[in-house]
Amino acid sequence: MLGLGETFAEVVELLHDVRQHQIDIFTAGQYLQPTRTHLPVERYLTPDEFDLFRDAASHAGIPGVFVGPLVRSSYHADEQLPQE
Repeated sequence: MLGLGETFAEVVELLHDVRQHQIDIFTAGQYLQPTRTHLPVERYLTPDEFDLFRDAASHAGIPGVFVGPLVRSSYHADEQLPQE
């Protein structure tokens, strides 16, 4: 989830770290505060910022990248893994 105060550099570092552990799928979406008792949204990312994160993940060598405001970890899960 993005929008909780992370920096672009922190996410890029994370992408390179996880790729070293053979991570093949990366999903990231906008954090949305579920209730007032949960952490507030630090900021809402722009479409261009999501594009930058998508490009950074691809550049890190992650083959399956799904990034956008409403993307969740189960986003199009049926399309993310090859069918046996």
